[in-house]
Formats: sequence, structure tokens, C-alpha cells
Amino acid sequence: MDDERSGVRISIKVKLAIAFTVIIGLTILALSVIFLNKQKEQLYIQTIETGKISLNYFVSNASIPLLNDNILELNKLIKETSSTEGLLYGIIIDREKIVKAHTDSNQIGKPFQPFGNTKDAVSDGTVTFYQYMTPTGSNILNLSRPVKIQDKVLGEVHVGISVDFIEKMIKKEALFILMVASFIILGGIVIAIIMGIGLAKPISKLVRATREIGNGNFKHRVNIKQNDELGDLSSSFNYMAQELGLKEMMKSSFGKYVSPEIVKMIMENPEQTWLKGTRNEATVLFTDIRGFTAYSETHEPEDIVESLNQYFEIASKAILDHGGHVDKFVGDAVLGLFGVPVKHEDHVERAVRACLAMQKELKKAAESGKNVLLARIGIGVNSGVLVAGNLGSDIKMEYSVIGDTVNVASRLNGLAKDGETVVSKGIYEELKNIITVEALPPTKIKGKTEPVETFKVLTIKDKK
Repeated sequence: MDDERSGVRISIKVKLAIAFTVIIGLTILALSVIFLNKQKEQLYIQTIETGKISLNYFVSNASIPLLNDNILELNKLIKETSSTEGLLYGIIIDREKIVKAHTDSNQIGKPFQPFGNTKDAVSDGTVTFYQYMTPTGSNILNLSRPVKIQDKVLGEVHVGISVDFIEKMIKKEALFILMVASFIILGGIVIAIIMGIGLAKPISKLVRATREIGNGNFKHRVNIKQNDELGDLSSSFNYMAQELGLKEMMKSSFGKYVSPEIVKMIMENPEQTWLKGTRNEATVLFTDIRGFTAYSETHEPEDIVESLNQYFEIASKAILDHGGHVDKFVGDAVLGLFGVPVKHEDHVERAVRACLAMQKELKKAAESGKNVLLARIGIGVNSGVLVAGNLGSDIKMEYSVIGDTVNVASRLNGLAKDGETVVSKGIYEELKNIITVEALPPTKIKGKTEPVETFKVLTIKDKK
């Protein structure tokens, strides 16, 4: 069997493991990105809300001290909230941007310095917030809100909250997800390998089974008890093997009755018109045993059958070896056909060569003396137009030939003596350049008004 596959062979379990890994990995990656981004967004919003609470507290309590320029009261306010978790600083400045209160007391009284490395500011009502990065690399969320009394701006409050904890928390969550994903992928690989083994074993059995069938072992069966598609495939395969075995047995048995060429034609085209009666040019030979009736009266049936079978075997082999068709056995007679149903342009020569080869083998087998019938075979051969096809009914049919050509061959067979092959004038005219004959006296035969010229074939030239 030709195998056109190329490249590296990858087993099913490995393919499944790779597929599971890719699918699970991509699924977890996509869900992780969505989940972590969502969580990051939630944490950021929560941080803003926390900053707003502190910011509103400062604004609510800083208006009067800021109006009165009560620096002590303002710094006390800042100090009270400096312990709030996550709050890095609180700053209160007046209208001239001078720091009046600061978590870092060294900044009090100095002009407020805007933060560097800021991102775009966002306004939410009166609250403005933005992110910036400190020289040390920390990410700070700054929220600011003006301090007013009756729409008069007295100053501004700033609070700062670190957002680095968000990145740390996201990284921590990502690490946890990675660990969980690793266990899931590992479990998926194990499951894939187990499934792959479960698939590979039945498939390997089926592969071995196909090779057995290919080698002609139609008795081989696949034993897969799974209640799934593979089990169905196993049952179907076994059914196929059984049917192929039956067909092969029929073909083999049928081949004992007709030639291999005809078996092939019937198997390939079971409904072809060649099985119907058609006129054909063909050659017919008849063989039978001289004195068979007397012989059968003095021998046991079992001995007769054994002797006949040896004779039939030699006769059939000679006919088949030369491309002929053993049409039937009738008592001690054999009817052989050349040119139908398998067409051969040299059917006349094939028939005569088969007769001489048959007589040679019969004579050789008769020398042992165990089967005296083999030395008493006469053969008659005729060629011409005949009708060939299926004869019979829907119950029983038989491929055979009818016509004057067949009748004459039967009559010529009656003229042949022990070990002789008698042919018609037409065959002699066809093969006179390659055969030597002995002319027999013209003979009146049944069905013919005039005597028929006949010839006993002595030799035939070997093929070059």
C-alpha cells in the first residue's frame, strides 16, 4: 500500500494535548484580561470615591479657618486625617496659591508648586483629579476642590492617594490566575492524553484490521466494546469484513465453475448485456470417454466419480490455461468454449492448442495405469457462428451456447477415437500453416445433407 503522507508524525494524544492547551490557555488569557481590567477599573473608581470623601471633609471644615487665616486650625484639620489609610497627603492653599496647611509642615507658607508628570485632568462636578508620577516612580492620584463661602473662592484643597497598590493587587491577582491556569492546563493535558489514548487504541485496532483485510484475512474482527461512534465504526467494519469474506468465498466458489476472466467480468459488470443471447464467432470443443458406459457397469460409483474427477481436472486446466471457458460437464463429456464470453481473435488456435495439451497430459497421467479412462478420451472441435448467453429461467440460469456450430462439434467428437482430436475443415483452413493433420474420409453426420470433411490433428507448431 502506497503511503503518500509526509512530515513529522504526531500522535492523536499529542494533538489533543496541544489543542486542549491552546484552547484553555486562550480562554483563560481572554477571561483574565477582561477580569483584571474590570477589577483595575473598579479599584480606580473606588480610590477616587475614597479621595472624594477625604476631600469633602476638608472642604467642609476648612472654610471658616481659611477665611480667618487660622493656620493652626487648618493644620490641625490636616493632621486629624493624615492617619487615614491610603491618604499620602492633604494640602490647603489660599487664593494666592500659598500653602496654609500641609501634611509636610516644611511646605507651610510656601507657594504651591504644581505637580509634574501629570496625566490629563478629569473634572467631576467641583472635583478635579489626575494622576502624576513622583521622582521616585510612585503613581499618585491627586484630587482637588475649591473652598467657597457664598460662591466666593477662599482657596483650594488637595489630597493625594497612592494608586501603586492597584498595580500590586492586579499583579497579585494575575499571579494567582496564572497558577490556577497552570493547574487547569496541566489537568487538561492529562485529560487530553487519556482521551487520546482512548481514541488511539481503537483506531490502531482498526488500522491493523484493514491491513488484515488487505492481506485477505476476511475472518479478522475488531473487538471494540465502546458505546459510541468508534463502537459503531467497529460494528460496521466487522460487517464489511463479513460481507467481503462472503463475496470472496462466492467469487472463489464461482471460479470453480467458470474461468477467472468470466468471474472478473461478472463481478465488475453484473448486469452487462454480454450475458444476454448474442451471435458470436467462436470455437467449440467436445470431449468424452470412449466405452464409458461399459466401464461404468463394471465399477463402483465411488471409483467412477474419482476417475471422472481426475479427467475433468486435466481437461478443465487445459481449457482455462489457453483462455477458454469450461461451459459444462455432461456425464463423461466436457464442453469447452473459446472466443465467448471472453473475446479472443485467435480463439481457433487457442482451442486446438488446448486439445493437444489436454491429450498430452491425459496420456501422461494414464501411464500410471491407475485410471484407464484417461487414455480413452476423444475430442471434436468446430468453429463458426453460434448464439451465446444465459439460458434458463428466473429460478435457474446457465451460460451456454447453441447453434449448428455446437452440434457439429458434438458429432466430430463422436468420430474421434482414443487420444484423437478431430477438427472440421474450417479449422484446418484457419490453421493449416501451423498444424499437421491426417485427413479422414468424408463422413455423413446427422443434420448435414452432404458428407463433412474432417481432419485428425497430429501436431501444432510451438509459438515463437
